[in-house]
Amino acid sequence: MILVIDVGNTNTEVGAFRGNDLVCSWRMMTKTPRTSDEFAVAFRGFLGTDNLDAKEVEDVIIASVVPDVMHSMVNGIKKVFGIEPMRVGPGIKTGMPILTSDPSEVGADRIIDAVAAYTLYGGPVLVLDFGTATTFDYINAKGALVAKVTSPGIRIASEALFRNAAQLPNIAIKKPKSILAKDTVTSMQAGLVYGYIGQVAYIIDKMKQEIGGDDPVKVVATGGYGRMFLDEVSTIDVFDPQLALKGLKIIHDKNIKK
Repeated sequence: MILVIDVGNTNTEVGAFRGNDLVCSWRMMTKTPRTSDEFAVAFRGFLGTDNLDAKEVEDVIIASVVPDVMHSMVNGIKKVFGIEPMRVGPGIKTGMPILTSDPSEVGADRIIDAVAAYTLYGGPVLVLDFGTATTFDYINAKGALVAKVTSPGIRIASEALFRNAAQLPNIAIKKPKSILAKDTVTSMQAGLVYGYIGQVAYIIDKMKQEIGGDDPVKVVATGGYGRMFLDEVSTIDVFDPQLALKGLKIIHDKNIKK
């Protein structure tokens, strides 16, 4: 069994693979301070919830955009599994050239999404990840990541409105029945959600326009808020909530000794 761990700015997702099958996945908050012992308890608890034995874990791979948690997490992994985890970063084989101006700027989260999207759905492909930030990454037909767009996530936009406007409340992010809102909460929801729908649709269209070419560009979405936009943005072709975990497994397999 292979354990894959995606450490994001808001949440950390953990998945367990048997072969190519994702048998279980779990989530915990990233920003909660934890010691190595607390990480060890969390990993044992995840496995125990689904009646999995820690002794079954043969290897662990991590992609992280939060360096501060890594020391405690890695030590927690060593305590439970006796394994030095593989990490997505410099020196690891991904099979994907990064043709941006500074490849070192591309986060591990974007790399695992891109590798999974190209491997599973082919190219050219646009990968959208609706997380703390909303990211748009273009992978060409040859499997190279060549362009990226980053915008504030919808939750960040909501919190900015709440924190910077004294009389506006903190709201749940959901689409109101009508954009013609009649109260403060639904007016904020309308502005956030319908405005974000418009932003996402426009960025996809603009990227496709500049990409050009004869090959249709598939659009694959993932991330916590991705499902909300699947039915609202007609140019999104696929929603895959487990894209990052699948990408980690694919990269792991490229790096193990045969």
